[in-house]
Amino acid sequence: MKTILFLSALLTSGFVSAQFDVEDRDDDFITENNRSILKIEIKEPLLQVAVKNCNDFKAASFEGGIPAYKEILRKYMYVYLNTDFYVLNGEFTFTITVDQNGKVTDIEGSPKVANSRVFFDDMKYIVRRIKKSWIPATCNGKPVTSQIKIKMNLSTIATDV
Repeated sequence: MKTILFLSALLTSGFVSAQFDVEDRDDDFITENNRSILKIEIKEPLLQVAVKNCNDFKAASFEGGIPAYKEILRKYMYVYLNTDFYVLNGEFTFTITVDQNGKVTDIEGSPKVANSRVFFDDMKYIVRRIKKSWIPATCNGKPVTSQIKIKMNLSTIATDV
């Protein structure tokens, strides 16, 4: 008899506590969000602007090669781009200036479109987060400042969650 009474009390308390949890919980954890799926295609080859009046120009190179740079850039873009504030569709070109020491000193994006300033600021942040250095371009055996053009095609698919 004690066993039946104990089991029924245990079963009843289980139902009561379950009902309490459902009724008193805060439903703030259910939110509606728009989520974006971003597809990034970085085109190859990365183009370099040669230095004028240079007979023996050697282009800047990245530690680990251009495929390694593309992969790091793509990975960082997926992590750091804030696609909640803009939708990216189309082809964009970024010009990166690499100085004589192999450091990135300037990043410019084009074309300028509505709200592109925020996207270009995010890209500047991303490019500066890449810690590996470039091997600077050389002209007649001396390191020189060079520009690297990166073309990429971006497409965003917005979904409701």
